[in-house]
Amino acid sequence: MDIFDRIHQNAGGPIGQYQKLSHGYYSFPKLEGEIGPRMMFRGREVLNWSLNNYLGLANHPEVRKADAEGAAKFGMAAPMGARMMSGQTKWHEQLERELAAFVGKPDAFLLNYGYQGMVSIIDCLLTRRDVVVYDSEAHACIIDGLRLHTGKRFVYPHNDMAACRKQLERATKLAEENGGGVLVITEGVFGMKGDLGKLDEIVAMKKEFNFRLLVDDAHGFGTMGEGGRGTASHFGVIDGVDVLFNTFAKSMAGIGAFVASEKYIVDFLRYNMRSQTYAKSLPMPMVIGALKRLDLIRNHPEYQENLWKIVRALQNGFRERGFDIGGTLSPVTPVYMKGGVEEACNIVVDLRETYNLFCSVVVYPVIPRGEIILRIIPTAVHTLEDVNYTLDCFEKCHKRLLAGDYKKPIQDMSEK
Repeated sequence: MDIFDRIHQNAGGPIGQYQKLSHGYYSFPKLEGEIGPRMMFRGREVLNWSLNNYLGLANHPEVRKADAEGAAKFGMAAPMGARMMSGQTKWHEQLERELAAFVGKPDAFLLNYGYQGMVSIIDCLLTRRDVVVYDSEAHACIIDGLRLHTGKRFVYPHNDMAACRKQLERATKLAEENGGGVLVITEGVFGMKGDLGKLDEIVAMKKEFNFRLLVDDAHGFGTMGEGGRGTASHFGVIDGVDVLFNTFAKSMAGIGAFVASEKYIVDFLRYNMRSQTYAKSLPMPMVIGALKRLDLIRNHPEYQENLWKIVRALQNGFRERGFDIGGTLSPVTPVYMKGGVEEACNIVVDLRETYNLFCSVVVYPVIPRGEIILRIIPTAVHTLEDVNYTLDCFEKCHKRLLAGDYKKPIQDMSEK
């Protein structure tokens, strides 16, 4: 069969099959205006709960100034070339030193992107003799990294430590037979459900098993732990996490990422991560901007405090009104409801068109059939008034869902 014929017959894949009805509304929506709790969507102002701008830095005046000055001084082209060849600067090195010190690790290495970075870290650390044990709800970047691994991997049900222990037993035995090692991979904060990886319990297993631990803390950096140092700090196990990965796309409101570990591990990654060795260096405006963002996080604990004030008000409010928000222990706030794709889409339309409220919706195939997650991301720049209004809107929509009002065909909201 011709490759393009197969793609055409596939009708867009599991999610893309809805694109004729959804593009520009349910999927690929365009939020316009200044980044913040209120933005424009299709010509109307909406209360926005869909951005990972946890600390509200995206439009902080000092951040905007640093970004602008970085662009004016260096342009977007500098530095030219990959870091190893011609793209190294003292500012890149300074940012790495400051990031490492902030998260409590000896060294750090800047990465151009989070997703690409995690894929490449896994590929770089492992040989075919090594065995991986990982959480079943690991982010797609972890799964894609594991697809590059030619050795064995064992998955354990989400946060099931008894199962993790059994898989470690299997992995240890196989690694010894192969002459390899064992790497455990989990997340600090799971971005869909908002619950935390059980880092303390995994680290404790090092007393029984010989393994290394890689943690993706994309949603924990800036939000969890002392001063926003992350989920390892929250659990008090910074030394027990061997390789720590963080992205700039969440609390830092930017582009890029970093990996932190012992110096010899970071040096190995510097010289062997193909996605960085053969990629242009992170542009100077992003590096200068990241230095300012990190400085603000370090020196303004009130940003994290404001975030958690909103998180507690929102999550307590949902629980008090009888909503199921699962076991979230982080700012990520999933609101669980029952229904199909049609009902989910119609709830979204009602929230956006009737109440001018914008949040993300998650349905099958990302989660099981019959489940709906309306995913809310509170930030430090939301207000208690925003919280109360949102709780009222959700209560009204949930009553309509239970009454069967949303059992109708998906409305065609696509851009024509």
